[in-house]
Amino acid sequence: MDLLISLRALADALADGASIRLLDVRWDLGKPDGRPAYLEGHIPGAVFVDLNTELAGPGSPEAGRTPMPPIETLQAAARRWGVGDGDRVVVYDDAGGVVAGRALWLLRHAGLSDVHLLDGGLAAWRAEGLEVEPGDVAPVPGDVSLAYGEVDILGVADVGDFAAQGVLLDARPLDKYTGEGEGMEPRGGHIPGAVSAPASANFGADGRFRSLDELAEHYAALGVAPGKPVGVYCGGGTSCSTDYIALTALGYDVAIYPGSWSQYAAHPELPVATGADPQGD
Repeated sequence: MDLLISLRALADALADGASIRLLDVRWDLGKPDGRPAYLEGHIPGAVFVDLNTELAGPGSPEAGRTPMPPIETLQAAARRWGVGDGDRVVVYDDAGGVVAGRALWLLRHAGLSDVHLLDGGLAAWRAEGLEVEPGDVAPVPGDVSLAYGEVDILGVADVGDFAAQGVLLDARPLDKYTGEGEGMEPRGGHIPGAVSAPASANFGADGRFRSLDELAEHYAALGVAPGKPVGVYCGGGTSCSTDYIALTALGYDVAIYPGSWSQYAAHPELPVATGADPQGD
């Protein structure tokens, strides 16, 4: 997969002195500040990326919990990370890619084409006994220039009718999709017509992405087919990035709904479906 880089390929490239900007994108809903964990140990040379302030704009009911950041915010952050035009960038997290994938699609949307996700993330790196280093990394600021426009983006006005023309995938866990496990947003359920496609289904038991053949079979069973538009969303526009990566690897053009359920559910005038059926019980 072009969007992924294997552990061995990354380790070999770093050993050979390749110029790679490493970005550590650690974040967890229950512990949103990933910096303390980063400071304890990260892949040598990696710069910490803060999801809430650098990969998202201010949250609100109108925009969602983690809307896309203004391009000026993302560009300033990327320059802080040391990124220049044409640089090769590798992102990783300690959650299999469901967080770092957001950095991948945002940077690609902003015009950086050479951005890759470390398959298996920090867990795979540590499992191989490879070195981690503590402390902070402050690179020489970069000079990258960014502009959005490379990824298809859906707004709240677009998603209601999307399933009528294509396939809209909901990357949240099944209990969030059905509405039974919603504890954060004002309403539970899913966008009518959306198909449940939990992000976790993209990974094998080893925490790495499943093979292309396995992913193709998985998505075909969800109704994804050549010629059908495909859109993805999740709770806040983060974990659906793994559906985006898998589907892009399979050759599909994928539209992302960044506002996701956190935005949609905050609009009481919009219809909601509950239960396991796409159209609702």
